[in-house]
Amino acid sequence: MEFKRVVVTGLGALTPIGNTVAEYWNGLINGVSGAAFIKSFDVEKFKTKFACEVKNFDADGFLGRKDARKLDPFVQYALFSTEEAVKDAGLDFEKLDTSRIGVIWGSGIGGLKTFLDEVVNFAKGDGTPKFNPFFIPKMIADIAPGHISIKYGLRGPNFTTVSACASSNNSLIDAFNYLRLGKANMFITGGSEAIINEAGIGGFNAMHALSTRNDDPATASRPFDLDRDGFVAGEGAGTIILEELEHAKARGAKIYAEMVGGGMSADAYHMTAPHPEGLGACLVMKAALEDAGLTPADVDYVNVHGTSTPIGDPQEVKAITDAFGDRIYDINISSTKSMTGHLLGAAGAVEAIAAILAIKNDIIPPTINHFTDDPAFDPKINFTFNKAQKRVVNVAQSNGFGFGGHNASVIFRKYQD
Repeated sequence: MEFKRVVVTGLGALTPIGNTVAEYWNGLINGVSGAAFIKSFDVEKFKTKFACEVKNFDADGFLGRKDARKLDPFVQYALFSTEEAVKDAGLDFEKLDTSRIGVIWGSGIGGLKTFLDEVVNFAKGDGTPKFNPFFIPKMIADIAPGHISIKYGLRGPNFTTVSACASSNNSLIDAFNYLRLGKANMFITGGSEAIINEAGIGGFNAMHALSTRNDDPATASRPFDLDRDGFVAGEGAGTIILEELEHAKARGAKIYAEMVGGGMSADAYHMTAPHPEGLGACLVMKAALEDAGLTPADVDYVNVHGTSTPIGDPQEVKAITDAFGDRIYDINISSTKSMTGHLLGAAGAVEAIAAILAIKNDIIPPTINHFTDDPAFDPKINFTFNKAQKRVVNVAQSNGFGFGGHNASVIFRKYQD
């Protein structure tokens, strides 16, 4: 059968470096760090005292105090970024067949703040189960797309993908596949995460996964730097409107880029560590290229997973080297996590937006906080260190890898009619 073409017609973002897509992109190309000391809880006894928090987000002002109290922050973030994307896409749902519009959303953890608060309150009591009636519907990971569909009256496919830090890449791939198979006309897709709380930071500290560079939080996320010491936790949301091309053209939509492929794989190696030879990461990039009908020679930019961990960064560089061969010397790679921190289940969507905007604007966002070369990495590889670079970007690939060995990679291309 002949696949339908799928295009990007709307974007929305709530990130540690900007609460709109324009602010986010401006922060990216100017190398702004979103890392600072945590303000949302007392960090005195925590090993890591900083993170990339969302700033100046007023949930009560956006939703109203009554409704905001019924929603975990990860749902608040999802609704906020989605509202921007819907407006950006110029959507009037009264004029569209909402039975053909779905929502597929990614979140690695879901309502962690809600779970923490309810369990702590119970533990402080006398054993009487006095739980909030909104406890379960606030916490469950699938509730974000549920609320999005309720708000806009969308009756197409609706579910959440959960694959740790690959979650929203998987949501994009699922939406892409439904659209090119003709199962829907449009999807609101993306991901959100809100884990900057005592449980999130404490849990990742216990794993020795987070940077502990408390003397200099702004430079703590150092992908590919010799002195990287762990990832920096981030939070927020990214929304992408994916639409079948003819449907988009019929309503006169503006088009950012075309989504042309997605790949998925598993490391089948370890609960949290990536495969040391990057086998799963290499496989997923090759799978995405094959799905898109492209070769390494077609790719101009790879937004890498690049978390700033001692073991994660080298395996991804090896994987890209194996997947791209000599083409690796002609492409730009960069890790925008150096600025946003790691948004876990929302990372794929937020970073896909960066890849899409790189195509639209022909600018590669940088990998900031590079101070010392790591001799393990080939110096001829262009990591786009510290400063954005202008180049024509026809094809961009974006990687996401998650605990459990989940890998997902997506590819976008400049739109041509």
